Amino acid sequence: MTQDEMKQAVAEAAVERIRPLLQSDTVVGVGTGSTANLFIDALAGVKHLFAAAVASSETTAQRLRDHGIDVVDLNSVAEIAVYVDGADEFNPHLHLIKGGGAALTREKIVAAVAKEFVCIVDSTKRVDLLGEFPLPVEVIPMARSYVARELAKLGGMPIYREGVVTDNGNVILDVHDMEILDPKALEQQINNIVGVVTNGLFARRPADVVLMGTPDGVEVLRDAH
Repeated sequence: MTQDEMKQAVAEAAVERIRPLLQSDTVVGVGTGSTANLFIDALAGVKHLFAAAVASSETTAQRLRDHGIDVVDLNSVAEIAVYVDGADEFNPHLHLIKGGGAALTREKIVAAVAKEFVCIVDSTKRVDLLGEFPLPVEVIPMARSYVARELAKLGGMPIYREGVVTDNGNVILDVHDMEILDPKALEQQINNIVGVVTNGLFARRPADVVLMGTPDGVEVLRDAH
């Protein structure tokens, strides 16, 4: 299977996995990115089974609406049954790096509300140690230089993602060469820097399950320990 075929396979597997959860009042959380887009396309086939979706970005919201899926504001929802999204990297504990598409803050919020977080990836995203993919950090614009200096003190090399403004009106610093030995601790440490909205480490709220597309089919992965 090609990488695109693996993404397609996990998108379809995710729909089958969540199908038993879908009821007339169910709200589904939907992520952002190329694999999430394929999930949206597959989800359209069962849109009659659930009530609505919460989107993690304006781009995702538009794609859902284009398929005739009702999109609701998270503030109007008490509970999300399941959240389905991709990742840029994941480790054996199902800690993730996300934010390549600059939607990390809304993705993290939706994941926090969801009862179950299903991460859909192809096998190229599996790593033993997070950090080969630059860690995105969403930052209030006026704090960009200060936050960059603080991130450098933590051992990373922050690079401003020029020309990118998030759906929240903020900017992104991508932290290269960061040694991420303790994802939970680093997630908290970076979030404590004044001016940081959030960072792309999903370790305090990791995925509950990863569906990984491989050349031999879809593997279901859970925390190794």
